[in-house]
Amino acid sequence: MEARELIKRPLITEKTTMLMEENKYCFLVDPRANKTQIRMAIEEIFKVKVKDVNTYNMLGKVKRMGRYQGRRPSWKRAIVTLEEGSRIEFFEGV
Repeated sequence: MEARELIKRPLITEKTTMLMEENKYCFLVDPRANKTQIRMAIEEIFKVKVKDVNTYNMLGKVKRMGRYQGRRPSWKRAIVTLEEGSRIEFFEGV
């Protein structure tokens, strides 16, 4: 799997914005990706040194529309900690 297929998009929320002060960045990643693949993909795409990768799976919520019930899709989040001095310029304008 290629690096751009593993990393789907960055996650920009209030919580992730506060994490950027600690040099941590959040991404929505492919659910089949492991930490090593995520580390290599981030280093390849953004040309930075990754210190640590934390991941967790988010279970999709059950939603109702009248009497019909469905489920939103599940997804995987990766929180990437960078080495001191490394920054991702993509997030700086946010």
